[in-house]
Amino acid sequence: QVQLVESGGGLVQAGGFLRLSCAASGRTFSSCSMGWFRQAPGKERKVVAAISWSGNTTYYADSVKGRFTISRDNANNTMYLQMNSLKSEDTAIYYCAATPRRYISVYPGSYDYWGQGTQVTVSS
Repeated sequence: QVQLVESGGGLVQAGGFLRLSCAASGRTFSSCSMGWFRQAPGKERKVVAAISWSGNTTYYADSVKGRFTISRDNANNTMYLQMNSLKSEDTAIYYCAATPRRYISVYPGSYDYWGQGTQVTVSS
């Protein structure tokens, strides 16, 4: 089992920035690949970014490339999502997810553990 808790969401103006954190406990965090997903009202949950267990491989959705950065600190069991140049279309609930698989995945169904989500609202 892995327990995940997100934090860092909030209300920000367009062009601003936020840093989301995902604190993990339970099963060895460093052996899990991780992902950030988001879900806007009435829309399906989609991947934002993903990172391998080692941190050596990352993936970004086209909509956030160049603006968001995913990272992890295995020593402190924490994953981060630095979000810069935020846009109104980034407004959503953001979830972190973990999978014991070594490869990263863009599909929500590949992830076994989920946090409760944190709301990000970008005002234009």
